[in-house]
Amino acid sequence: MLKQEIQTDLRESIKKSDEISRSTLRMLSATILNKEKEKRYKIAKAEPDLIEKELAEKSVSTDEEIIEVVTSEIKKRKEAILEFEKGKRKDLVKKEKAEIEILEKYLPEQFSEEEVKKLAKKAVEKVGAKEIKDMGKVMAELIPQVKGKADGKLVSQIVKELLFQEE
Repeated sequence: MLKQEIQTDLRESIKKSDEISRSTLRMLSATILNKEKEKRYKIAKAEPDLIEKELAEKSVSTDEEIIEVVTSEIKKRKEAILEFEKGKRKDLVKKEKAEIEILEKYLPEQFSEEEVKKLAKKAVEKVGAKEIKDMGKVMAELIPQVKGKADGKLVSQIVKELLFQEE
């Protein structure tokens, strides 16, 4: 499981005194733990008759949920990089980029731009999209296929390009 891999890597980074990996993986572990607590709370409210063991088992994060957390953390860092670049804080930009590198290890192999284009073309054809106002339909079809495996901005950009060609 991905969660165990993260914990193992965290222990290794502590042993090696790798400060950037240690802090990044601790933050990631804490975020995953918070998500599990939220999930546990929702399950406990929906199913109040569950025993503690069942509740604990149901609230463990799946690999897909962990990938969502990792993707979200990467997105936050990319946004922070833009702000730090505006403020001419190269030291912080460097730190954020290093953290992104560490986090990307926990994502599945990413689709190339060409692979995303192929999937997007199929989605456009499947939903019969002809103009930009059909973008929502295309994205609804495409997102489940590329979730965690392609950058959302890239997917959106490719779909827009395809739909502008259609018009």
